[in-house]
Amino acid sequence: MNFCNKIIASKSQYAEIADHKCHCIKGHTGKCNEFPFLEHLKATAPSVANKIKRDATMTTGAAWKSEDAGPNRILRWVMMLDDDELLKYGLDMSKLKPGVIAKLREKAADYDSCILVAAKLTWLVYQMENAPTPPQDIKFYLEDLFGEMKPGSTLCVICRLPLNFKLFELAARGKAAIETCHKNPRMHNADNVGFGHRECNIAQGNKSLDEFYSWIEGIIERVNSKS
Repeated sequence: MNFCNKIIASKSQYAEIADHKCHCIKGHTGKCNEFPFLEHLKATAPSVANKIKRDATMTTGAAWKSEDAGPNRILRWVMMLDDDELLKYGLDMSKLKPGVIAKLREKAADYDSCILVAAKLTWLVYQMENAPTPPQDIKFYLEDLFGEMKPGSTLCVICRLPLNFKLFELAARGKAAIETCHKNPRMHNADNVGFGHRECNIAQGNKSLDEFYSWIEGIIERVNSKS
């Protein structure tokens, strides 16, 4: 697919780091849009649309503000800058705890990868059980990027059970029942992302899926050997 790629003005303090671009199909009519594939969800399930955009483009971080805890959320492509460049934006990496630095750096991703992650997550959402039906133009757009959409086919990345769109409604105190997951937690791109149950995502932790399954197999073998 060829995108319009016209630059969209941004008021973000990080605007000069990466151009925000239109991702409508090249030659489109009407207003440029950075996330055209989210327009339907913004109208029918705004909290889900916001989650997709947030998880695709922002890091996660501390839920509190302190000098050594680091930023709560920051654009992923900002974290690709070196320490000296980050100082220009008021982020002094030398004051952060080593674990915080590692986490922020692991969450870094370039702008184009983040946009494709958002599109991939949208494609997966529409294939959940009880998901809304996308308009034909958005369906064709997403299928052109990632392939045929099959209702009810989206599974938890980790336990491989089907995911139900209604689980998004169970979010409480910032803890959603469905979370964005990474097959390898140290990579943020469209091939590596999906959705999973919160419990499954917590269990996986910072392990890749292969590492996690191997760890589980080891536990089961030890348990069975003592039965």
